[in-house]
Amino acid sequence: MMRENSVFFAPMSSGAVNMIGFILLGVALARLAPHCWVWVKKKKTVRVYARRHDDFESLLCRYNPYFRSLDKAGRERFLRRVLLFMELKKFEYIDLESQECMPLLVSAAAVQLTFGLEHFLLDFFHTIYIIKDKYRYGLYNMPFEGHVSEEGIYLSWAHFMKEYDDYSDGQNVGLHEMAHALSYVNFTVQDGRDNSFYHHFNDFSLIARPIFERMQAGETNLLHSYAATNYQEFWAVCIETFFERSSSFRRQLPELYFALCSLLNQDPLTPGKILVSGLEA
Repeated sequence: MMRENSVFFAPMSSGAVNMIGFILLGVALARLAPHCWVWVKKKKTVRVYARRHDDFESLLCRYNPYFRSLDKAGRERFLRRVLLFMELKKFEYIDLESQECMPLLVSAAAVQLTFGLEHFLLDFFHTIYIIKDKYRYGLYNMPFEGHVSEEGIYLSWAHFMKEYDDYSDGQNVGLHEMAHALSYVNFTVQDGRDNSFYHHFNDFSLIARPIFERMQAGETNLLHSYAATNYQEFWAVCIETFFERSSSFRRQLPELYFALCSLLNQDPLTPGKILVSGLEA
């Protein structure tokens, strides 16, 4: 006589059920924790904004030309983002004493680059190292003004200040390294990825790659020759030029300029900067 195959499921004990419940709860809490932490920090920055708004706005107006060019609403949104970014990062100072303006201005460089993006916190990077001057790194022979690695974002303070002070030469180590950090979080670790930036980068590259390849072959243009080093450096040099030499960039390399506008959702030459509004402050 044939028998039907049957599967017997033994009932789970209450202890097993509770264990699974605890595991699921732990997973849920682990996923919620970062969001809760940001929420708490946002609440704190609201208080800081109310108390120190005038002081911080004065510092940004003094040192950051991009901030000076914003209207009142833009300045408020920019400063709120700066305060949250600054609150969520740890700043380490090497061979120099910390000053109140340092984390503020470095955070402002990051916010300037990401002002049109939804995800602007560069989440993967928890620590920013501010170093007195040029420094040696690894086995490289040339001294560094800045670099980005999995350990954090590194910046020479002397060159950071010098290059924001001369905001027309197309060289800005703050924007340069933040550009590397932005590509790192979107394409290397994807921790803090901005979906719009991620999906539009290919459109940017369709225009950018041929220009980069021609530069590697010896062609010169508005971009600093360092852009021909590799594609990552080309990207970072584009960002420096985009913000510091916007008019010349748009006139001489218009397709590349507008590809960057679309990628970053902002145009430095327009009063409001942001192209598509509705983003969270």
